Amino acid sequence: MQEEIRFATFNVCNLAPAGAKLYDNLEPLTQVQYEAKREWTARQIDLLDADVIGFQEVFSQAALRDVLAHTRHYRDATQAGIDAVDGSGRMLPSVALVSRLPLAGPGIAYPTFPAGVSLPREGQGTDASLNRYARAPLHVQVMLPGGSLTDVLVVHLKSRRPDYRNGDGNDVLNYALANLRSLQRRGAEAVALRVLASELGHSGHPRIVLGDFNDIANAVTTAIVMGAGAACQPGEEMRERLYDSNAIQLRQDYLRHVGYTNIHDSAYMTIDHILVSEHFHPASPRAIGLVLDVVYLNDHLLQALPQASDHGQVLVRIKLLGNIG
Repeated sequence: MQEEIRFATFNVCNLAPAGAKLYDNLEPLTQVQYEAKREWTARQIDLLDADVIGFQEVFSQAALRDVLAHTRHYRDATQAGIDAVDGSGRMLPSVALVSRLPLAGPGIAYPTFPAGVSLPREGQGTDASLNRYARAPLHVQVMLPGGSLTDVLVVHLKSRRPDYRNGDGNDVLNYALANLRSLQRRGAEAVALRVLASELGHSGHPRIVLGDFNDIANAVTTAIVMGAGAACQPGEEMRERLYDSNAIQLRQDYLRHVGYTNIHDSAYMTIDHILVSEHFHPASPRAIGLVLDVVYLNDHLLQALPQASDHGQVLVRIKLLGNIG
């Protein structure tokens, strides 16, 4: 039986075909630029060498399939995900999952929040986006070696980009309110994900939630997804929670910790995370595996290559129990 499994998350940064118009302030890729991005992304996927990879900012599932066709190790991998478009037909970013392990069925996207979760409404009237994710999370059931069924959620929470309704950032109040709207959106999505992850946990299957959280591990929004402080029955504290792989890995090296995945305004941050259920925690009596280590592929962030992603990738190596060396 395979002794080690690997999970990774990869924000590919606006992966779309050549000529596709994504944003008003962003020029479409030329064919040459697209091919350069495709080749760089394919090499990075091979470098990760993960069994399961969650992707964000995929504007075209066909473009991702094209990237996989140019890899060495993922040409036969299974891809799950759906394209998203707005009312005018313009491509929108979505998430995807690629697996070299078998899947129990097709992926399921969740465009709307669970019942009871919504954004606060500004002013009068209705807003169809009050109970919708900006990027629908994707749920896929993966079969681990040995037959364990694992629920994997690929997520991409609202960015920190200010959400302006009137005016721009030259006005202090407008700038502050625009940042608050982004935080409210990300917070509502975090609550919705916490409910979804909790509902998936009722099956008793291992759970892995990975992706771009647009916030650091100890931020309030990330803590909400992890279920920190959740009420539970005595002795059941670990069942409900999710854990940051970086915090529970066995091979901690604090003198060489370079785990950032994004550079913004000269600040180095880790905003891409892989969260796991107690089934991969060393303190859990129900553990089926242990997080050996977490690797960050981020050298390209300092190189500023035009074809590269603006995010580092996160790779988690898990040793299945019964094979601990």
